[in-house]
Order: sequence, then C-alpha cells, then structure tokens
Amino acid sequence: MSETSSPPSPTSKSRLTHDDETDDDGINDYSPDLSFDGAEDILRAWSRGIRPDPDLTVSEWADKHRWLSSRAAAEPGRYRTARTPYLREIMDALSPGHPAQRISFMKAAQVGATEAGNNWIGFVIHHAPGPMLAVLPTVEMAKRASRGRLDPLITDSPALRERVSPARSRDAGNSMLSKEFPGGILVLTGANSATGLRSMPARYLFLDEIDAYPPSADEEGDPVTLAEARSTTFAHRRKVFLVSTPTIRGLSRIEQEFEASDQRRYFVPCPHCGAMQWLEFERLRWDKGKPETAAYVCNACDTLIAEHHKTAMLEAGEWRATAVATDPYHVGYHLSALYSPIGWKSWEQIAREWLAAQGNDEMLRAARNTLLGETWVERGEAPEWQRLADRREVFAAQIPEGGLFLTAGADIQKDRIEVDIWAWGRGLQSWLVDHIVIPGGPDSPPAWAELTKLLSRTWQHAHGAVMPVAKLAIDTGYEAATVYAWARAQGFEQVVPVKGLEGFNRATPVSGPTFVDATVGGKRLRRGARLWSVATATFKIETYRFLRLEWPEEDQPDPPGMIHLPDWADSEWLKQLVAEQLVTVRNKRGYARQEWQKLRERNEALDTRVYARAAAWIMGADRWDERMWRQLEDQAGVVTPVTDVGGTAENADDPTVPTPDPPARQAGAPPTTPRRKRQTYTPRFMR
Repeated sequence: MSETSSPPSPTSKSRLTHDDETDDDGINDYSPDLSFDGAEDILRAWSRGIRPDPDLTVSEWADKHRWLSSRAAAEPGRYRTARTPYLREIMDALSPGHPAQRISFMKAAQVGATEAGNNWIGFVIHHAPGPMLAVLPTVEMAKRASRGRLDPLITDSPALRERVSPARSRDAGNSMLSKEFPGGILVLTGANSATGLRSMPARYLFLDEIDAYPPSADEEGDPVTLAEARSTTFAHRRKVFLVSTPTIRGLSRIEQEFEASDQRRYFVPCPHCGAMQWLEFERLRWDKGKPETAAYVCNACDTLIAEHHKTAMLEAGEWRATAVATDPYHVGYHLSALYSPIGWKSWEQIAREWLAAQGNDEMLRAARNTLLGETWVERGEAPEWQRLADRREVFAAQIPEGGLFLTAGADIQKDRIEVDIWAWGRGLQSWLVDHIVIPGGPDSPPAWAELTKLLSRTWQHAHGAVMPVAKLAIDTGYEAATVYAWARAQGFEQVVPVKGLEGFNRATPVSGPTFVDATVGGKRLRRGARLWSVATATFKIETYRFLRLEWPEEDQPDPPGMIHLPDWADSEWLKQLVAEQLVTVRNKRGYARQEWQKLRERNEALDTRVYARAAAWIMGADRWDERMWRQLEDQAGVVTPVTDVGGTAENADDPTVPTPDPPARQAGAPPTTPRRKRQTYTPRFMR
C-alpha cells in the first residue's frame, strides 16, 4: 500500500488497472482511473483487503512513518528506535510475522513503553488493519490519552492522517474514544467500564497500566479477563500487549504475567571486559552522601562503569530469556530505570530519589515500583503485642492535646457489641480514648439503646473542651438488616454502616455510599440505607506500619501516623490488635496473592480500629488542608504558633520571641499551652 494513497470514495468512479510500479511494501497496487464506474471501487478495496499482512515490523514502521509531536513528547521529531534500543524487540514481537500472541512488559516509569504501544497502534492502522481495543485504568484516562497521545500520533504522521478522519469531522465513526480506518476500528475504553470491555470482538488488545485497573469492572469480573474474552475468536492471529509499572507483591497483575512468561532481561556488555549482564540496582554504587558519584559495578570484573558508556551498551544489548514460559506463545520483558537513555533518568537521579525515600515506606514503595520496576513487599507480619504493652502511655486527660476529633468503630458479635473510640490529630496521629463492651447481641433492644446513648456521650480534651463522637462506623457483616435499621434511625450523618472487602485499594480505600434496602418497623424500604465499602487490607497494612514507628528523640515531634495506646489497654486487647498477619498464597494456576489470616480467634480490636479509621477517611481527614486543622485546634482550645503561607512561624528568627516547647508525651506532664474555659466542641463538619 502506498504511503500517500488513500481509499477511494464509495461514490467515485475508477478503473482497476495494475500499476507497473510497486509501493513501499513491494506489493503491486491498483491505480485509479476516473472513467470507470464505482462498482470496481469495491473490487479495488476488496483486493487490498485480501492481501497478506506486509513483511514489515513495528519498529521499522515507526522509524519510517512516526513523527513525535511537541505536544506529547519531550523530544519531538522523527521517531528513532535507536534512542531506546531495548524497545526494538518488544515492538517487533507485536508484528504480524512474530509468533508471540501475548507480550507482557513489566517496567519502570518513563522508559518509553507507552510510545511502543502507540507505534503498534499506528502500524495496525497503516499496515495490518483489524479491530483493536485499547484499555486504560479509567474512561477518563482513556479520554486524556486520546487527546494527548492518540490525536498527535495521527495528525503528525502523514501515513495515518490520510486514513483516519479528524475527530471534529461529521463522520460519526471517529470520536474521542473511537477511530475508524479502512479495514478496522480502534476503540478506547476504561477498565472500570464493563460495557466498554465487551463492546466488540478485537484482534488486537493494548492493556496499559494494568496494575491500576480496579479489581472488578462494574462488579462483572476482572477487567483483563473481560478484555481478553474479546479476542478468543481470532485464535492464533491475535496479539495481546500488557504493560504496567508493578505495585504490590502478590497483587500485581503485571508481575503475575511476567512470572508466567519466559522472563526476558536486557543484557548489555561491560565496556571494560565485554561481559554480558543485566543491570541490577544492587550494583549501582555511590560514595556516602554523594549521589553525583553514582556508577555501575560490573559483576564480572568489578570495574566501575561510568554512565557515559550507557549509549554504546544499550546499542549492543540483547534480550535473553531467563525462564521457561508456561505458554510458548507468551514472551515477557522486564526493564528498570537504570536503562533509561542519556538525557532521561540518570543514575545520579536514581540514587538521589532512593536516598530521599529512606525511612518512609510510602516513598520506598514508589521508588521500588517506578525506579526499579519491581513489586513492593508489604510488611504484613504482626508486631509483638508485648512491645506495644511496653510503650503504653498515661494520658493527662481522656483526650490528649494532639487529638482534635473522635471517631468510633463498632463490631457486632452474637452476644455483645464492642466499640473503640479513637482520637485523631495532624498527620493522622491517633490515640485510643475508650474501649466499650455492650452486653447483648443484635437481637437485644437494650444493647442498641446503650449504643444509641454512646452517640451523645462526650470525652474531655486536655484543654477543657468536650468532644462527642463525630462519626461512628458500624460493621454490617453480622445481622446487616438490624444494623441498617438502627443506622437509619440515628441518621447517616453520624453513623455509617460499612462492609469490609478483600483486597487492596490505596487510592480509594473507602468507596460509596451505595444504597441498599432496609427494613424499618416491619416495612421494607427500597434504598433505605447507605452502605460504605472498605478495603480492610489497606487499613490493616497502614495500622501495622504505624505501630512499628519508633519513638522520636527527646524534644522531637512525633512522626505522622504514630499510634498512642493508654496504660489501661490490657493484654487481651493488645493481642486482638495484632491478631492477623498478611500471607502469600497461590491459587491452582500458580499465581500468588496476598490475604490476611488470623493468628488467634478474637480480633475485634483490629476490626474496630479499621472501622474507626474508615470513618476518619469518610470525614475527609486524609484530604483536609491547613485551614481545617487550624479550625479544629481553635475549637479544641489548642494554641499553635501563627505561620505564614509558606509554613514558617512568624518571628521564628527573632531571638527575643520565646519558642514554645514541643507537646509533652510523658505521663502527667503539664500542658504546653494555657487551658481555656470549658466549651462544647462542635466541629464545622458536624454543623
């Protein structure tokens, strides 16, 4: 097919004659003759359709036809595979002539993987047309990808521009999420849309950032499985490209795909001894405190390799399989940011970001995922309860100075209701304020009456204010109908029914509310109650991480997330708080996943902690700004230094102004700010 040829209009008249010249693929084309009638246009299109796929690889097509736009690329101009040589084999595996049907790519951030996928899209439109489905984590991300990447891909590459009508045209077949071209169609959708995933059969599947996909698409099943079902009718002719930065060990989809593949690594030669090796982070070395000295140590001759050798090393590199795939048509690739070309992510930058992440689990997780392209191993082992007992504190008041609002978690048992009250402060520090056991189960009216009274109780703050429970989260796992009826009677502003879900969801650990039926006074009400879903695994991991935090040095502030336990917390309650651990199990197919398992029968303290934490999340504590925290401190009677917009205390540099002492944690320590008159605590979020 000629690069500049375009399909004839159905209303045009042309005569079909063999052209003596061949096009850029070495295949004779038909030249139009406007004196013939339109029936032969159909024959001309049909003759093109029966041609075999051209003997051209995706990387060759990209080097010949792809132009990068300044809107979507840091280095605009003609695309050069030589800039990222490690992508050549990956793109060529997507070509029709390659036997691979499933290609998985577990990689660090910003190594060019998405551009490889875009090159594949361009190749399909130009040389191997067919139905293609591109799936991103959400529909909104699909729209952004269409505007920011796909539209520039088409408009800046002449070979594609003549085959795809602009999205602004009157052609209904070309919109933001749908691009028709001669012989095929490209549909973009989100993994959160079950309708989009089952919209059509697809020969080609481009599944981008699969670790960010939701566990289920509209509660209809795994998005990857739903998408792959679209390609089954194409048998050996299909291609599935799965790309992602990994996340958590045992939960990462791309890690599962890579482990099931032949696990290819990119081997490069040492410029000194020529030994072939794949780059490992452990062999990147730098002088202490001097990331600018970062260099790679050869695993054969132990010679330092300066980064300026990287370009030649990448050019001479090759992919080598390090395992045997369970499916011979499945190839997998792994790449870290150490391979990033000169001018992108340098070894010095990698060293700096790694050093900056030390001491912070969240930053370390992000560094491991985005720099090394490896999964993060959650520390799910339970802390020792005796260690927690040794660090209990004597609170100077029911609510210590740092506590600014209260939430509660209620766990319904057969013969009792257990409630824990937690105070929360800046940085999500928390204090256990009260532990209440109400005799009687869900069939006991007196038990519900006592729980109702609890909603109007108050606890005294160290500065004299009194605080009620701002929000109580109650579990619906046992006798849900009774819980719904009680929650509806109390009002959903203060009471939130919750349901625990398996799995992790760091971005949105609490979702909802969804409306469910409720029975009140013997009458069934449709959508009579509101239910919130909680990814309990996320908050359990967070709780254990906070419990492992070490006390700061004297006169240093407590770290964010510190959990403070009172001296009255007994051994039974402490054992319940650490009653579970995170374990890795494998299913029948051999894929690993993580799940929480009990170490002992009773775990109510951990459950109520998770529910109280979910209540704080629902209130918005994870997203409050400085102004909100200041309002809470003012209402609680806490005096804080006045700071400017940048966060620096006024008169901080004035030696004549005394610096206030940090909050004391010692038992019986006097408050660092004067007590105010006792007042009723009414936070703005409760008004």
